[in-house]
Amino acid sequence: MTRTITILCCLLLVLTAAAQKKELNQAQTLIKSGKEKDLQTAENMMIRLLDDSANRGNQKIYLTWYQTVVKQYEAANEKLYLQQQYDTTHFFTLIKRLYAITETLDSIDKKQKYRERHAERLNQLRRNLYAAGAWHVKKEQYDEAYSFYQTCLDAASQPLFTGYDYVKTDTLMPQAAYWATYCAHKLQRPDSVLCYHELALRDTAKAAFTLQYVCEAYRQMNDTGDYIRTLHEGFDRYPLNPYFFPRLADHYTADNDYQTVLQLANQALQADGDNLLFLLAKSMAQLNLEQYDDCLETCERLIALNDTMPEPYLHYATVKLNQAYELEKQNQPRLNKRQLTKLYTDARPYMEAYRKLAPDDRQHWAPALYRIYLNLNMGKQFEEIDRLLKN
Repeated sequence: MTRTITILCCLLLVLTAAAQKKELNQAQTLIKSGKEKDLQTAENMMIRLLDDSANRGNQKIYLTWYQTVVKQYEAANEKLYLQQQYDTTHFFTLIKRLYAITETLDSIDKKQKYRERHAERLNQLRRNLYAAGAWHVKKEQYDEAYSFYQTCLDAASQPLFTGYDYVKTDTLMPQAAYWATYCAHKLQRPDSVLCYHELALRDTAKAAFTLQYVCEAYRQMNDTGDYIRTLHEGFDRYPLNPYFFPRLADHYTADNDYQTVLQLANQALQADGDNLLFLLAKSMAQLNLEQYDDCLETCERLIALNDTMPEPYLHYATVKLNQAYELEKQNQPRLNKRQLTKLYTDARPYMEAYRKLAPDDRQHWAPALYRIYLNLNMGKQFEEIDRLLKN
């Protein structure tokens, strides 16, 4: 019985090998015809053969498949050269398929019989991978674009291309890495954003954008530590970029770490001393750190630079009201009356200005003006605010 099974197995293998050889011969005949339809048929035959896992170590199948795609590529390239109508997307796809076939073949070719020849051919086609990526980016087909840039970038680590050292010799590698990172960002795939970002940072013209995409990737992954670390890296390198500073300031403000906000603002002001955003953050930090004199000075500078920005008026008036509150806590109204009157008098025009510039922010200016008008005995104004608060 065992002998019969063995004979049947051997017979089956012989029959399978014969059928496989027949298909390979048919494919070669179709390839020689050079017709587009025949080449596609031959390729489909090889793909079907490789559907059987037992055939995936057969180099002849991969070689035949490679030949079908090469012939299709050459026919397509000729049409494009002659400016005849052809599917450009399909043309680029053939190149990517050549890379996939030869890299797989190289992995099973222990003698590396075909490596040099295949690597040389594909190296000549390499620029087309960049062109294909750009083609798809222009069409906002980011998934397809990413796959081309990925093929281009991953070739650097493929044994097939040993000796080419693309990372050092190919000046377009950083640009490919940037565009791959950009596409991954558009696709909201944070893991893919992080794949090539270190190489992308070598494209110095777009490094600030790369750091932004990396920040967003860490944020999406809830990796707060790396998110803040990368924000700092971006801010240190590009202090005037509108992305990094506001997010750092918001982060430390949420943690009530106003000392760090102040340090960041001072660092930023070294790059642009008249920047309104940096000065505003500085005034906010000084207010919360109770550095009142410094805060008043910063607010005056802000107003001198731009008298239509509401926040400096609010910060200035708040300083005066805070100082009045501290005096009131001493519970010596007669002793402190003159000083309190001056503080409320100083606060009044700034809070009224804030009301005009930010009329919808009633929660800030209404209680403050109520307090000011009450302490300055301004009956008419007090009654108006009182009605507003009651309503």
